[in-house]
Amino acid sequence: MSSAHSAVPTAAGSVPSPSSTVSSSASSASSGGAAPTIAELLEFVRSTARNEELIASLPLDPEGRTWIRLDGPGGSEAWLIGWPPGTGTGWHDHADSIGAFTTAAGALKEHSLAVRLPTDGWKTLELTDGVDRSRELATGQGRAFGQNHVHEVLNESEDVHAVSVHAYYPPLPRIRRFSRTGAVLRLEQTESPEDWQ
Repeated sequence: MSSAHSAVPTAAGSVPSPSSTVSSSASSASSGGAAPTIAELLEFVRSTARNEELIASLPLDPEGRTWIRLDGPGGSEAWLIGWPPGTGTGWHDHADSIGAFTTAAGALKEHSLAVRLPTDGWKTLELTDGVDRSRELATGQGRAFGQNHVHEVLNESEDVHAVSVHAYYPPLPRIRRFSRTGAVLRLEQTESPEDWQ
């Protein structure tokens, strides 16, 4: 593992900037340059979350999220992220990327939508009853998801940092960010990788 890394705090909801890369031995989950599967991404984040030395190397900030970019399997984009108490991502999707994440320390909560949103051409949608899902992800628990997954991730603790490992393939081409009032979901902005650097 490379010892060179940096972590930069960001406001809740911001996407980590690829300013630093750390190699992880778990990145060998996919060989031969083949695109990783959802199962391989999930195995990568679970394995990486058990790397106590790596998890301990992440500087934690009391106010903003911090991160280290990792080498994911098969060319995937991967991140180690620290979550101060009370922070979250806000509602967003991952475009056509598949992904997985696991809580490495503390606990996270995920709210997601069991519905596929239109890819383009809308600003406001009214969600139907029964599409909301919530899950608690304690240390060691994670999940994988397919394309166009819409969710928000939160550290609801009042006093404990959480740390998680995330991986996406292909590397995120864009993220759409949403606001939500009751059943109404509103597209607020679309970000591309240039916005994160």
